[in-house]
Amino acid sequence: MFARAVYTQHVRTPGCAARPHRRLRSHLGRKPASPVETHDGYQSFPNLGHRNFLQRTLEVPLFVWALGLPKGGRVLEVGCGRGVALPVVRRLLAPSFLAGLDVELPFLQEAREAETEGSASSLVQGDLRRMPFPDSSFDLVIDFGTCYHVDKRERALLEITRVMARGAVLATEAKLAQVLAHPIRTRGRRLNLPPTLRRKAHRGMWMSFEKVV
Repeated sequence: MFARAVYTQHVRTPGCAARPHRRLRSHLGRKPASPVETHDGYQSFPNLGHRNFLQRTLEVPLFVWALGLPKGGRVLEVGCGRGVALPVVRRLLAPSFLAGLDVELPFLQEAREAETEGSASSLVQGDLRRMPFPDSSFDLVIDFGTCYHVDKRERALLEITRVMARGAVLATEAKLAQVLAHPIRTRGRRLNLPPTLRRKAHRGMWMSFEKVV
């Protein structure tokens, strides 16, 4: 479903360049070896204005509040799409570094165009199962259900764990949220979390896990 090749592109528009955090800068700036080839059969989620509005104004604030997500650290949203959640995450958590990863370059370009001056994030095109970040790069990884919709979900979760620092938090949607939002696409899908992640909180539709080793 996601691309096989690791292709990273730091998406920018003139006058709105994001500066990567410390050692991530060199990794994000590397030239890709090959372009992304999207798997046949991958179905992107539609761009629905009312859905985006609800995510910005209701879902993301409740998600952050219910899980008590930590402020001020290095934050990555996987499957960030058009970047709807990123400005809200920046406002609520004041991260020292904020990155969004998605396989769809057009979505990332839309996200960059929608950002305002002074609020730019590092937008990276790449494969969730083979991300272009060093080990232990992030203190918080946010996933609004992307891991339910990729092939080889276990590999994606292991890769997320790799880029998490010790004590970092993975915040994601519980199966209930996915069943309510995407009952057909989610059928038969579940997340088998690696043993290095310990449950921290479960708040109805959302869960968080801490990396213990």
